[in-house]
Amino acid sequence: MLMTRLFVALVFKPKPAGKERGDVPGWVLITVMTAGLVVAIWALAAEQLKEMLQKALDSVANK
Repeated sequence: MLMTRLFVALVFKPKPAGKERGDVPGWVLITVMTAGLVVAIWALAAEQLKEMLQKALDSVANK
């Protein structure tokens, strides 16, 4: 119970009115951009990636 209260107090801590920021934190932007790049690369190269993975698995299985 104490841990739950501590977690809630830290996560939902009210922010002072004068320190409000309207921008997106950098780590959120980096995460979203990375996910977008993964989706774009996957969409463009899905077949080649599948072939590469299959060749790698076959070479390990054949040894």
